[in-house]
Amino acid sequence: MKQDLTSFERDVELRPLELSDFDALVALQLACFPSMAPWKEEHLTSQLEHFPEGQLGVFMEGQLVASSCSLIVDSRDYDDWSNWDRICDKGYITNHDAEGDTLYGIEMQVHPKYRGQKLSRRLYDARKEICSELNLSRMMIGGRIPGYAAVRHEMTAREYVDQVQNKQRHDPVLTAQLSNGFVLKQLVPDYLPTDEDSAGYATCLEWPNLDHVPKRSTRGRRATQPVRVAFVQYQMRPVDSFEDFERQVEFFVDTASDYRCDFLLFPELFTLQLIGLVGDIRPGEAARQLAALTPRYLELFRDLAVRYNLNIIGGSTFTQQGDRLYNIAYLFRRDGTIGEQPKIHVTPSESRWWGVTGGSRIEVFDTDCGRVAISICYDTEFPELARVASSRGARILFVPYNTNDRAGHLRVRYCSQARCIENHMFVVTAGCVGNLPLTENADVHYAASAIYTPSDTGFARDGVAAQAEAGLETIVVHDVDLEDLRRHRRFGTVRNWHDRRTDLYSVHWNGTDGESIV
Repeated sequence: MKQDLTSFERDVELRPLELSDFDALVALQLACFPSMAPWKEEHLTSQLEHFPEGQLGVFMEGQLVASSCSLIVDSRDYDDWSNWDRICDKGYITNHDAEGDTLYGIEMQVHPKYRGQKLSRRLYDARKEICSELNLSRMMIGGRIPGYAAVRHEMTAREYVDQVQNKQRHDPVLTAQLSNGFVLKQLVPDYLPTDEDSAGYATCLEWPNLDHVPKRSTRGRRATQPVRVAFVQYQMRPVDSFEDFERQVEFFVDTASDYRCDFLLFPELFTLQLIGLVGDIRPGEAARQLAALTPRYLELFRDLAVRYNLNIIGGSTFTQQGDRLYNIAYLFRRDGTIGEQPKIHVTPSESRWWGVTGGSRIEVFDTDCGRVAISICYDTEFPELARVASSRGARILFVPYNTNDRAGHLRVRYCSQARCIENHMFVVTAGCVGNLPLTENADVHYAASAIYTPSDTGFARDGVAAQAEAGLETIVVHDVDLEDLRRHRRFGTVRNWHDRRTDLYSVHWNGTDGESIV
């Protein structure tokens, strides 16, 4: 008969912390560090909101006996790791950066009754797994030396840590860290002045992730990360054939390629100049006939993107899917792949004249120059869309638009500039100019296309990096620096993204691409 071993077993579980664990977490902190103030509930709430997988607990028979807290940061933002309050925002970790390269551990604790059971090793191994899964380059910690206060009058802090490293002395924290593969990098005075057991000192330690694979990019990690963007302010004119349209488009693509641009943006529905090729029929039917040319349009821009080594946002065009007609912008990457973003908000005239249906997806596109998003004309007047795109990592928002007068253009302009400020992003707009006589709902066009920036020190004085003269067909080329954008998001005069009152409001996305709350 098989022996019943259940009475000998122990229930040991390592899992992410939950808000319901708060009281147990405070009890654990008071048991481990009685001279230090424990977390407030708002600390744990914020930690779980920003990086839930980084807040871990070890439970024995359902009781919390060990825990750790961490966040991800960008090593370029913290050169000396000497200020605990700054590195983890006083424990709230609102500065957590999902795109960072370093896991930073801000707390680890093991209940005194359970020490010696290698529970800290379990937590360190879990952190190492996070580094591996997220392809982070290192783990950094600012470790306490709680054994130092008892001997501070006999030796310096440097002498103390030297003895711990040489295994001449045992420290409850530093000894465990060194045994888990960490390398001592720096002794930090006044790291946490309230830590009486460590006399305010801490040790800065690093665990290098040897499995880290640097991201492949034509741009290495450096002080600047320039991206060259261009837009076409396109002259609408009747064309005699699709080949005539091709020649006009290729001229601008060739020009952008000569300038070694990374992105080229065309305007919304600039393909309407092809509508004269489908005959004199009702606008709704003409739009569907125009959509029949979309496969040829896709082949044209795909080939141009590859041949000229350029990421092209091909404006937008009508596309029929089933019985429905959509206004879709396509991203043609220079590696030959294609992404699409349907227009979500349809204007009254688009619905009335063309019979266009609004889409239901927000796409964020990975490119060789980072993540970008597309917001077609009217969509940029709804701040929620850019908010969701920014939360998913978009740093450049491309806005192809098509307006018939100055008032319409200004709606796009002012809203685009607002999106820059709200989300710390660049916005590139491209519109049509000129006329299409006898083409209903597309006869006149007005634009003053531009590249907009956040409004702060280090950017353009009026938030306009480059702008085309109104009514003039042209191509404009300009460099934007994603590193400036990253620094601005972290350390700008105002930090709109950081300072959102998510305790009062949020954006809840119910689109077909899944739920998102930001």
